Amino acid sequence: MALAEVSRTCLFTVRVLQAHRLPSKDLVTPSDCYVTLWLPTACSHRLQTRTVKNSSSPIWNQSFHFRIHRQLKNVVELKVFDQDLVTGDDPILSVLFDAGTLRAGEFRCESFSLSPQGEGRLEVEFRLQSLADCAEQLVSNVILVARELSCLHVQLEETGDQKRSERRVQLVVPGSFEGLQEASVGTGSFHFHCPACWEQELRLHLQVDDAPEEQLKVPLSALPSGQLVRLLFPTSQEPLMRVELKKEEGPKELAVRLGFVPCAEEQAFLSMRKQVVAAALKQALQLDGDLQEDEIPVVAVMATGGGIRAMTSLYGQLAALKELGLLDCVSYITGASGSTWALANLYEDPEWSQKDLARPTELLKTQVTKSKLGVLAPSQLQRYRQELAERARLGYPSCFTNLWALINEALLHDEPHDCKLSDQREALSHGQNPLPIYCALNTKGQSLTTFEFGEWCEFTPYEVGLPKYGAFIPSELFGSEFFMGQLMKRLPESRICFLEGIWSNLYAANLQDSLYWASEPSQFWDRWARNQDSLDKEQVPLLKVEAPPSTAGRIAEFFADLLTRRPLAQATHNFLHGFHFHQDYFQHPHFSTWKATTLDGLPNQLTPTEPHLCLLDVGYLINTSCPPLLQPTRDVDLILSLDYNLHGAFQLQGHQGTCSADSPSACPAAAAAPGPVLPEAGDPVPAHHSQPRRAAAASGVPCLLRPHQPRSPCCAALSSGQRLLPGVLGPWLHSLHRGPADTRGGSLG
Repeated sequence: MALAEVSRTCLFTVRVLQAHRLPSKDLVTPSDCYVTLWLPTACSHRLQTRTVKNSSSPIWNQSFHFRIHRQLKNVVELKVFDQDLVTGDDPILSVLFDAGTLRAGEFRCESFSLSPQGEGRLEVEFRLQSLADCAEQLVSNVILVARELSCLHVQLEETGDQKRSERRVQLVVPGSFEGLQEASVGTGSFHFHCPACWEQELRLHLQVDDAPEEQLKVPLSALPSGQLVRLLFPTSQEPLMRVELKKEEGPKELAVRLGFVPCAEEQAFLSMRKQVVAAALKQALQLDGDLQEDEIPVVAVMATGGGIRAMTSLYGQLAALKELGLLDCVSYITGASGSTWALANLYEDPEWSQKDLARPTELLKTQVTKSKLGVLAPSQLQRYRQELAERARLGYPSCFTNLWALINEALLHDEPHDCKLSDQREALSHGQNPLPIYCALNTKGQSLTTFEFGEWCEFTPYEVGLPKYGAFIPSELFGSEFFMGQLMKRLPESRICFLEGIWSNLYAANLQDSLYWASEPSQFWDRWARNQDSLDKEQVPLLKVEAPPSTAGRIAEFFADLLTRRPLAQATHNFLHGFHFHQDYFQHPHFSTWKATTLDGLPNQLTPTEPHLCLLDVGYLINTSCPPLLQPTRDVDLILSLDYNLHGAFQLQGHQGTCSADSPSACPAAAAAPGPVLPEAGDPVPAHHSQPRRAAAASGVPCLLRPHQPRSPCCAALSSGQRLLPGVLGPWLHSLHRGPADTRGGSLG
């Protein structure tokens, strides 16, 4: 739940004093050094000291002032450069300093060393002072923070009878969502959105033929809110230009939902679905009486990726659940990669789970066995070009994934399907089907591998969101443009084929990911379990010093960039764009951190700072769709894991040495089974499985994640081709209709 709080500002002063014995990157002369400062919570651009020529110990003695909020994570970045007008400026030193380590009224002088030996230092003074003005209401979920926005309306008109239509004007408000806009004079109005408390200015640049450029600067703080202000551009050219300005407050309500509980629509669906589940369990388990509200379990089906193999296998296993009378016991179905194709097809029919799946399966068989040569026919290519051009005209970023989405649609369907993700709400309108959740992975477009940075993104007919940040938007708004939680430009909802292109994006892997999977895919789980220890939240440095790369380091950096670049990655407008981080975001229990995810402790480099999301198939990190089912607020009791990996299903019992309660986050696949694990289908059912909740501790199966709630879901793993046996699932389903006494004190017994 997002909370609003009134925050007062502080004045954060950074005084760059001097440096000592800085190395020179020039072969002949000493360094020509300057320092840049960047604090994105207070200023939209980097500030810079003057350049001191030919000195290895430059003295700047320059002060920079920032208006900050103590509730925000204010991390200032200082970088020392050696100016080089020929080959580009060379970095010498990079420093991060958290202003939150200062108390109001405190003064601190820091000396940052370039090396442990102390040779090469940068001396900086920091001061924090309380201010009584500019109180601001912040909206936060204690991870992300949305700030108040102001909207500036600009109208340009020429005065007099003489018109000069060739005159063009550039308008810029640094740090605004719109940035730079350019148009002919008199063509219409302009709008800019920026944080209300930032000291911004409007810059107008007038260009007339070959005449020198003329400009006008208007401080936004000088404009009264809600009043129209008229100015004359002081140009030397005729006719004069009239500028009309009006500053208004932005919307108070966010278009992005900040919170961690399921949305109201999902909660309403679960309430209806429980009645369906209760009736199905009563019939399947031949119960004498009706189940009470707290006895109805939440059962989920988790399907992995695997292309056409996963798609066809999921059809068959859902048909088996239907035949056994267990499909109506399921509340959630999650999918990744190829299994999302099956779900997208099924949910075109609002009553699919209430019907025989033999006909849809036969239609699928016919479709996948057809010749696919026609997908690249000239007429098809022309249709692809036209649709991609229309998407670009509407404002969607152009990327190869959109072309792949259209080709994939042609492979799976004879004709284009005008279906959208939000249309699937009809299939949930009275709880008649399980809720589908589609998974993708958000990563960086370059510089990092998928192992080094990856964030789960989930799609439902109701919402699309990144659970790590507790931020969600209505599914019909996915792809639209947002800033600071506000909807800036609404784009038409994409057809679901473009989402399928994201969920099964085969071409977004970088070279390093591909080399790894090609060389040792069978050892993935062992590597993950060893390396993915939970990042100690008490050990994140408040101060970070980075030395410049050596010559060998530059060569390594070049090859690392080559290996990690994603030339065919997908690009989607980032609905987190502009958000800031709360001072305590890193300690929040819902903010998941992993040792290999190197950026989690660096708020200036996380997803809200990016204009676009880079979404790809989750299979490039971990072929599972279980994370949405592990949200403690979803309260899942049993996960049926349908695994379509070529290298076999992940065996939890074989990894008890690495996936244990001592390292609770060591294995995210363990997230599929943080509680007891069911036997493989076809294996005899052990005697103690007749009472699985009481057998959890006695059986030696560890609780693999520290539960956020008193109980954790158990997991039944089935791979492609295995049969669902009532003898395996029956005892476990019996155990799931528990009473309040079963969950008291956090015990599974």
